[in-house]
Amino acid sequence: MFTYVLRITRMHFQWDWLCLGALIISSVTAEIENEETLDADVEVEDFDKQSQEADVDRDKSSLEVVYQTPKPTGEVYFTETFDGVLAGWVLSKTKKEDTDDNIAKYDGRWEVEELKENTVPGDRGLVLKSVAKHHAISAMLTKAFIFDNKPLIVQYEVNFQEGIDCGGAYIKLLSSSDDLNLEYFFDKTPYTIMFGPDKCGEDYKLHFIFRHKNPKTGEYDEKHAKRPDVDLKKFYLDKKTHLYTLVLKPDDTFEILIDQSVVSKGSLLEDMVPPVNPPKEIEDPSDKKPDDWDERPKIPDPNAVKPDDWDEDEPSKIEDSDAVKPEGWLDDEPQYVPDPNAKKPKDWDEEMDGEWEAPQIPNPKCETAPGCGHWVRPMKNNPNYKGKWKAPMIDNPNYQGIWSPRKIPNPDYFEDLHPFEMTPVSAVGLELWSMTSDIYFDNFIICSEKEVADRWAADGWGLKKLVASANEKTDEDIDFKKPDIPKPITKGELKQEREELEDDEIELEEKENEDTAEDERREMEETKRELIKDTKKMGREAPPSEDEGEGGEDIDEEENEVADGSQEGDMSNKSGSEDEMKEADESTGFGDGPLKSVRKRRVRKD
Repeated sequence: MFTYVLRITRMHFQWDWLCLGALIISSVTAEIENEETLDADVEVEDFDKQSQEADVDRDKSSLEVVYQTPKPTGEVYFTETFDGVLAGWVLSKTKKEDTDDNIAKYDGRWEVEELKENTVPGDRGLVLKSVAKHHAISAMLTKAFIFDNKPLIVQYEVNFQEGIDCGGAYIKLLSSSDDLNLEYFFDKTPYTIMFGPDKCGEDYKLHFIFRHKNPKTGEYDEKHAKRPDVDLKKFYLDKKTHLYTLVLKPDDTFEILIDQSVVSKGSLLEDMVPPVNPPKEIEDPSDKKPDDWDERPKIPDPNAVKPDDWDEDEPSKIEDSDAVKPEGWLDDEPQYVPDPNAKKPKDWDEEMDGEWEAPQIPNPKCETAPGCGHWVRPMKNNPNYKGKWKAPMIDNPNYQGIWSPRKIPNPDYFEDLHPFEMTPVSAVGLELWSMTSDIYFDNFIICSEKEVADRWAADGWGLKKLVASANEKTDEDIDFKKPDIPKPITKGELKQEREELEDDEIELEEKENEDTAEDERREMEETKRELIKDTKKMGREAPPSEDEGEGGEDIDEEENEVADGSQEGDMSNKSGSEDEMKEADESTGFGDGPLKSVRKRRVRKD
């Protein structure tokens, strides 16, 4: 009896453990599925976060740039950044000479604006805004530049924001004079140097012109530097800001740089057109070629006589008497026949247009034959042809060579050994015509030290170059692609779900800690009541028969099956818990986010 009761009791305990194992397995499976869903949601959130970060990175190049207006670090004669109030610049009020009145006025519009592309917040420049109008604006230097023993460095930035069709972006350094009035600045205003890009059609130029004063006559001539050997096209079409620098040195040499790279250099004495110094001798303008001057190196032989057998009447071509008409030649077939498919137009008027005739087409029968129509022998060169007789040429015994005027000393000769010593300059001006708008100018500097110009460029053009490079790199980055998720969840919903889940888990843990002892007590009391109830029931029933042993064996077998099932449940639960524990431990190595913390607490609880 006691053994039977003990077996019944053990069977109840094992069934309870089996149910508990099944519940734990279901719970773990549901949690795994829930975590996979949450992980997918986290991936959505992570992707959105990465997309936002990528979008932010796209704007970082311009948004995170801290721009400060460049300030010169040494002696300068002129600087302008256009970042503040446009002070000191004067718009021209005059008109262009020898031009139609409707376009003669310098009424082109200027504005101070930021760049359209690759903008650096806070950095502004002077922008030519009008199309097909004359523009003129100028400003006085801080102090005049005198060409003595210091180099002259002129540097500024240009951006053809809309490309350039036909127009210039050069500057002029205006010559010092007592009557210089910037309100009357126009194309005839005397300048000392003109420098900068210019383009029309497919002619891409980079001007360096200086006006040289003739020490004898006092007149000025323009001296043009030779064209650079590099291809200038990209600087006009790429819509980027480029830095133009001219360096003139007291040793009468020059350098022209674009973006701090030398594109042309040379000597003011040797590499300008026309040369600075005239020739020592010139041709005598009063000298004339004598009438008997013989410039013929060869003449016909006056003693030559035409041979007696020379027949000038022989033709150059004759019929080939050996030619034979090809076999299959169609003598009776014309080369062209009327088009049999042609029809007379309905509006053909024979009285006005004459009798209608079908247009001619090549005879189809002649396509496979060697020829059609009347056969004529081909022509060949006449072996007896000699043409008109001419006396052979001989050396001219009276040849005197090619005549040229004699040389005389050049009355206008001078020798300027130092063309660097040009007319002083006291103002800078832009006098331009353009068929394209939005030409951007910025960061003018005139100084004598290359280091000063380079530091100035680093604070201005260098920052623009950095922004443009960063934007180009961002545009080349591979775009993120969102994973395909059947039911995407918003970040707000995901955040709320995670907070609720975390609160529930914490509350559940606290409740479990409080109720654990009470649950165990109730379970023991319930087991005790079940045992007493079964014992009373067994006392009312008949004692076991001979089959009790078999029944006992069945109970033992059922007990073993229950035990085996309980062990399988425990193993399944253990495996699931270990997998989740491993996943939670590995996930903590990559971050300590809220979701990972919740997952870790859940595993420990289970």
